Amino acid sequence: MALRLVQVNVKARDDAALGRFWAQVLGWGVSSEGPGVTNVEPADLVLPDPAALGVDVVTVPDPETVKYRVHVDLATTSAEHQAQLVARLIELGATPADVGQGDVPWTVLADPEGNVFCVLEPREIYRDTGPIAAVVVDCADPRATARFWDEALDWTVHEVTDEHARLRSSAGAGPYLEFLRVPAERTWWSRVHLDVAPYSGDDQEAEVERLRALGATDVDLGQGDVPWKVLADPEGNEFCVLTAR
Repeated sequence: MALRLVQVNVKARDDAALGRFWAQVLGWGVSSEGPGVTNVEPADLVLPDPAALGVDVVTVPDPETVKYRVHVDLATTSAEHQAQLVARLIELGATPADVGQGDVPWTVLADPEGNVFCVLEPREIYRDTGPIAAVVVDCADPRATARFWDEALDWTVHEVTDEHARLRSSAGAGPYLEFLRVPAERTWWSRVHLDVAPYSGDDQEAEVERLRALGATDVDLGQGDVPWKVLADPEGNEFCVLTAR
């Protein structure tokens, strides 16, 4: 039994507008599975694809006032490409963001709703990931967090230290899932989280029980009667277990 990482879920005041922004950023298409939800994914996507990672933008009424534990890093191929991409993103509505990063080679931006993301300088490790280099999750203990997600997903651990851990699809393609050590206590609800799903034919409830045994806990965000299950990993990062697809 194993789960696959399906998408990054982003909360928004206006899912359609923010979905269009991210579609333009990534060069992907948009669709909608219902009111208040915009799906951003490659136009030629055929599921199940173990290396695919979409962006799901969901409308919520809450204002953007939280600190982030999850963000996206975008890949570039050269210094020129990085500069051009940053300029284009600002034209699309992104704004420079100061999260205390200091003098670093990457550029920190916020999308039109304030969601922070990074445009990386060219790095060899991300040369074949596609536009999203990595989804980055802050945590207090990268080793322990990586152990949980290594058991939860059918992904492969590529690197683990006290400061950083990196996983990637077992297919060896697509973006990385990374965990960075940040000592701040987790005391807020994040507007960006991960969505995972069982493979076709696998049982959602059985997977949820397996995750609980690994240390996940149930979370009530007021979601009500919905087909997905909301859990938190051992560090309190919320994620959703969707139905099999």
